[in-house]
Amino acid sequence: MSKLDYAEIGQRIKELRKKKGFSQQELADMLRKSLRTVQKYETGEIEIPISVLDELSSYLNTTPTFILGYQKDTSPLTNFADVIQLLFKLEDVPGIRFDIEVKKPPRSDGWVCSLVFNGKERKSEWNQDMCLFLEEWSDERDDLSITYGRPTLPSVKDDYRRWKDRTLAYYAGVSLEDESQDND
Repeated sequence: MSKLDYAEIGQRIKELRKKKGFSQQELADMLRKSLRTVQKYETGEIEIPISVLDELSSYLNTTPTFILGYQKDTSPLTNFADVIQLLFKLEDVPGIRFDIEVKKPPRSDGWVCSLVFNGKERKSEWNQDMCLFLEEWSDERDDLSITYGRPTLPSVKDDYRRWKDRTLAYYAGVSLEDESQDND
């Protein structure tokens, strides 16, 4: 993973702020920070704490990983077609292969559909990573639901959000094209 470029981070914040139509003072007020602090964020003079990064990404309608430079696309999924398009894109990724399983009555008690990745498939070098990620994601989601009917504690939600950001940051530096070229 590469070292963070605070000037580039600041530039992304500035562009996103302007796109939303906020002045530096308005953003400072939302973050409960001084105008000078926001100015320093935008010039890259100071590092942004993770808690502020989460707030900032929320106000600017983006993700922490985009602000940090690990994610290139800030387009949110706004309709069901966006979700389906994402699945079609997954189908075209070299090194990933999945099957689609559908179970429905009368052969099954319920109606369940899933994407299945074989982690031991040798020709699909990313399937193992996908299986490892999905296993960890399942564990993290289970931790969120362990509250047994009580509201999830903010600290658990924060842990989950930090896990997501760390995971995205880790994989953001790994190019699918580079990996597939190495294995040819």
